[in-house]
Amino acid sequence: MRFLDPTDRSRSPQPGAASQAATGFLPDFCDNQTIFLIVLIVELLAFVLALAQGRTLERFWTELALTSLFMQWVALAVALVLCHCRRWLARLRPSAVTLVAFGVAQLITLACSLAALWLGADPSDPSASAMLPVIIGDQAISGIITLMALRYFYVQHQWKQQVQAEARARLRALQARIHPHFLFNTLNTIASLIRGQPDQAEQAVLALADLLRSALAQRETIALREELELTRHYLAIESLRLGARLRVDWRLDPDLPLDLPIPALVLQPLVENAIHHGIQRLPEGGALTVQIERRAHDLRITVVNPRQRVDGDPFRGPGQHLAQDNIRQRLQLAYATRDPLHIVETPDWYQVTFILPLSSGSLAG
Repeated sequence: MRFLDPTDRSRSPQPGAASQAATGFLPDFCDNQTIFLIVLIVELLAFVLALAQGRTLERFWTELALTSLFMQWVALAVALVLCHCRRWLARLRPSAVTLVAFGVAQLITLACSLAALWLGADPSDPSASAMLPVIIGDQAISGIITLMALRYFYVQHQWKQQVQAEARARLRALQARIHPHFLFNTLNTIASLIRGQPDQAEQAVLALADLLRSALAQRETIALREELELTRHYLAIESLRLGARLRVDWRLDPDLPLDLPIPALVLQPLVENAIHHGIQRLPEGGALTVQIERRAHDLRITVVNPRQRVDGDPFRGPGQHLAQDNIRQRLQLAYATRDPLHIVETPDWYQVTFILPLSSGSLAG
């Protein structure tokens, strides 16, 4: 069977995009991406200020150069101080962090203003009266920009905390959900095997115990090895129930990083959907294909199953929709990717593909 490639127009998750230092509501000022955004935003603000002051083209470029130099020095110095103080700031309340960050920005602005006035001082007018309006203006602009930035950081942090809490609640609901039909069918299968095939009944009991243990565990991340073992236990139970109707084709690269931490329950629910909404509905059953391909910077995981669309009974039922949305949201939070699940449907096959970065540092804790 040939796999369809749904990722031709998509991007893989960027490693490190979701990592964030423990600095309260402030971003990680030691991160290169954060510094780049600061430089870009400050340059845009300098451009706006230069437009407001420069009346001629020559005057505009002069104002832009001086304003950019001053604001970039202030912004980078503030970022440097907050970077070195990030662990100490993480232990403070948000109000205290706001006061400290505002005070640091004001002190650095004052120091840069005095240095700039000293370098460009007019020998004919060395009085403080000529410097005071400039210093007050710089401090006012710096204070307004700092307060706006701190407010933005706080609101963004609160929003992210809310989204993460919702994702954790969804994960706990998924972990606590034991499909009644699956549980009853498993118990009936075990009961039918006790007399004639006690060894298989024992294996089914052990596999069910592992599934229940994983469902009750409150872990957000597990190793790739554990996710594969959980999926194998589930397939072992389903194989006892469906018999020859279920055929599993594992296509695993030999050099998989089995210790790689990944979000919990991202493969097993997709396999469950493939059986429940696909193979189980086919009288003759079918082959479930699970492929994990190691690439240069990530793992490409694909689950493919045969399907049969019946009039009035769409293939993608509510259960599958909820499970896929759950996995999609948790992958978005873990790896900061916009569309982590790539779904391809054909009249005969249903394929789900997602990407896991190989860098464990890209997984948000």
